[in-house]
Amino acid sequence: MSSPFRSFWMGGFESACHINGAGQRLDMICATQHDVRADEDYALLRSVGIRTAREGLRWHLIDRGRGQYDFSSARPVVDAAERRGIQVVWNLCHYGWPDDVNLFEPAFIRRFARYAAATARLVRDSSDDVPIYSPINEISFFAWAAGEVGYIYPHVHGAGGRVKQQLVRAAIEGMDAIRAVDERARFVHADPLIHVLAPYGRPDLARAAADYREAQFEAWDMLAGGMHPELGGHPRYLDIVGANFYSGNQWVIGGERLHWDVRPQHPRWRPLSAQLQDLHERYGRPIIVAETSHFGSGRAAWLHDVAGEVSRTLELGVAIDGVCLYPIIDRPDWDDPNHWHNSGLWGLVPDHEGRLRRVLCDEYAAALRQHVQPDERTLYASSATASASAAGVSAASAT
Repeated sequence: MSSPFRSFWMGGFESACHINGAGQRLDMICATQHDVRADEDYALLRSVGIRTAREGLRWHLIDRGRGQYDFSSARPVVDAAERRGIQVVWNLCHYGWPDDVNLFEPAFIRRFARYAAATARLVRDSSDDVPIYSPINEISFFAWAAGEVGYIYPHVHGAGGRVKQQLVRAAIEGMDAIRAVDERARFVHADPLIHVLAPYGRPDLARAAADYREAQFEAWDMLAGGMHPELGGHPRYLDIVGANFYSGNQWVIGGERLHWDVRPQHPRWRPLSAQLQDLHERYGRPIIVAETSHFGSGRAAWLHDVAGEVSRTLELGVAIDGVCLYPIIDRPDWDDPNHWHNSGLWGLVPDHEGRLRRVLCDEYAAALRQHVQPDERTLYASSATASASAAGVSAASAT
């Protein structure tokens, strides 16, 4: 089973557009000037051997209500991708939606499905490539942030399960709507990988830690129909599993973080290869590392570690079809626009005219080059072998 992606290494552009705790609507695509510099940004991707991007469309700008859609915010990006030969995984909802839609109402699902269909028509008419979509980004994190702890709009507490089920329903309806327009469509469903443990000497917290770990699979389980089947899930909806892997996603209940960069490594740190193997055994679907990055001087070391773990996973016969560096260009903080994360392959430095210059992080780029040339060909070969060995499981899961 061949990979659907044009390059193994991918670049993701931060596209969150939610309302933060201060009541401000974010637009990370605009904040990084990617909306007006997509052509330049895609040329930069090509310069480092990346030919696949994860990209966001801003539902709140496109959907004008009453079946009217304004794709003027999307058209420059769509055209730039086609012009530069960049394959795009289109993210349709990155935590934001139109102001006149209530997340908890059935209308949210209907509006999303109609918007998804309209987007599918635009993409179908703009490119001959097989389209790939990420219907709703990080359903589990989205539900936690918006419905459990009130971090993002609608700032609700204690309703994470309800929000998660609503988002799953919307994703399913959206996929059906897209497939009605273009039956070739593929779908990536990304969520964070986490590893949560009880403190030493606290066996009373072991169950709580296990529940945390199990919760990371709930959105994927619902999409596949293995949990809450009344939502309409089925294995055909769980196409490509996207695993988001960050250093801050492993902790001990009570607050202690497991640090990946401590040598020797923390004995309770769970390697990426083990977590990817978990996904493979649970779902038997193609997998990508849909987001990964670090910040500051740790970026290059993080990339080397991730590449090594992915290589080990491929050697185990697990189909890994790609790794997405996210963000590929730097991004400001959601809550403090003056704080930049220093996490991109390119930093963003303002010039005297207010343009954000793209400044390559040399150490990070050198690390990437070690794995793109010539190792990318090796990874592709390993991925193809792993895909072939998993094809029987995948085909059975998709029926």
